Amino acid sequence: MLLSRYQYEYLEAGCDEAGRGCLAGPVFAAAVILPDNFDHKLLNDSKQLSEDVRYELRIEIEQKAIAHAVGVVDNIEIDAINILNASFLAMHRAIEKLHLSPQFLIIDGNRFNKYQNIPHKCIVEGDAKYFSIAAASILAKTYRDDYMKQIAAEHPEYDWHKNKGYPTIKHRKTVLEIGYTPYHRRTFKVTNPQLEMF
Repeated sequence: MLLSRYQYEYLEAGCDEAGRGCLAGPVFAAAVILPDNFDHKLLNDSKQLSEDVRYELRIEIEQKAIAHAVGVVDNIEIDAINILNASFLAMHRAIEKLHLSPQFLIIDGNRFNKYQNIPHKCIVEGDAKYFSIAAASILAKTYRDDYMKQIAAEHPEYDWHKNKGYPTIKHRKTVLEIGYTPYHRRTFKVTNPQLEMF
């Protein structure tokens, strides 16, 4: 059973990211402020939901949220500052774009770089515990998927319309055979799928 808030004293935003483990494309993050009494029987961690349900939920989240925003950090920036810092920066950019300033942040995961002077709480598997983090996970995931489908048309051989930049066997084999695109993260090691058989 997901909870609507971590605390009730301050205006709270939930934050999550998508695309951290990918070989290509940006990392996306979202920040969402939901009403205090928000409840939804389907809303959960985006990884637990089908693609169709995620897109249906995105419409509802954007209609019902008090505020929501998405932040992006591209592969060039990821290579420059590393994926962990890029994930935090994407969350910062999402928070910055909210039309209401939150007074408290709940973050999916166990680490976060403080944003301005706003207090925060890191929550491991928070996207399966709090509605606002689950909602942020849905927005981050669906907007990133949209982007990856869009750039997949430029480089169809990498199968991004299916794998969304994650290191599937086909994606890794294509990188090893053809090389990188301008969207690939050069600091991410591409392992040979054949080696895993031994």
